[in-house]
Amino acid sequence: MTEQVATGPVAGEHSAHRNVFVLAVAGALAGSVPAINVASGALAGDMLLGGNSVLATLPVTTMVIGTACGTVPAALLMRRVGRRAGFIAGMGVGATGGLVEMTAMLIGSFVLLCAGAFLVGFSTAFYQQFRFAAADSANDAFRPRAISLVLLGGIVAAVIGPQTVVYFADALPAQFAGSYLAASGLLVLTALVLLFLDIPKPVARRESGGRPLREIALRTDFLVAVGCAASAYALMSFMMTAAPLAIIMHHHHRDAAVLGIQWHVLAMYVPSFFTGALIIRFSAPKVVVAGLALLIVCALVALSGTSIGQFWLALVLLGVGWNFAFVGGTTLVTLAYRPEEKEKAQALNDFVVFGGVALASLSSGGVLQIFGWNVIALVMLPVALASLVALVWQTSWRIRPV
Repeated sequence: MTEQVATGPVAGEHSAHRNVFVLAVAGALAGSVPAINVASGALAGDMLLGGNSVLATLPVTTMVIGTACGTVPAALLMRRVGRRAGFIAGMGVGATGGLVEMTAMLIGSFVLLCAGAFLVGFSTAFYQQFRFAAADSANDAFRPRAISLVLLGGIVAAVIGPQTVVYFADALPAQFAGSYLAASGLLVLTALVLLFLDIPKPVARRESGGRPLREIALRTDFLVAVGCAASAYALMSFMMTAAPLAIIMHHHHRDAAVLGIQWHVLAMYVPSFFTGALIIRFSAPKVVVAGLALLIVCALVALSGTSIGQFWLALVLLGVGWNFAFVGGTTLVTLAYRPEEKEKAQALNDFVVFGGVALASLSSGGVLQIFGWNVIALVMLPVALASLVALVWQTSWRIRPV
């Protein structure tokens, strides 16, 4: 039985490179907004709650929940209207969320802050599709580099996001309100940049929609690829969300916490200069293994002490480990489905990834408050080890044909 599916040809080399550039610039702007929310969300929540840090990370968690909830609608909308129109619509949702967060700080509403963070997270689901948009318009040889190069926009985001908090946190009468207003403006600029994206709107034609989603999801190559990407992102979120509060709990200054997040986000994206080349030379599974190993080292550094240098080193290792594991995992995911299956496979991947991130973020504040920073680090070890073992067992450094 046939069905209507949306398909599109791989773009020419010039068009693919242009799209990567546009998506990298857009990613630099849009990627700043989650960084703003991570750097300020727990601190703003803690302030509105009067110091109840068990729930202080809830704004960051609701942002991640919003991302998980937005993955399927984002994929379905872009399947119908195309990448450019879908991306622009998503940025509009996020800009609205930033205004809601600003209002929440001005009137002192924790609930409204979480609502605005949810909208920002919903918008982030569209931003997270930038890497797949680059992959879809690139040929097989250019695909790993396209994914990696799009993530390079995160280097600029690593500077813009935390510095926006530093310079605009006190710009309006309520602390952090100015930061959230600036975040809304960044998403408006992102929408303008995306007008230059040149990915043709999908043309519906009658052909097989590929295998059922259940069949794709039960393949070991898909399961392990998604599992590695999801565990790396969840572990990164688990530690990153708790880090600003932990830094302050151990008597360091607020600006040290914000700068720690800046170094972390830089470490997440600077490796993208060469991650794609490493994947081409050594294979995606080996790069993922390196990333998971760095996450283990990160946990050991975090366990070694609570000086600001140890916090920052752990956060840098966390960022680099995430980059290798996530870029490599994303590449493996793109190899585990057929072209006509991409929308549903990508949506399922992002739903699993950000569902796991939401759970990690939600539990992070409570674990920190009840058990302390060392337990945050200890939790990372078995999860990273299990993912590493599963990947080595499944691939033996080879990828099964789709």
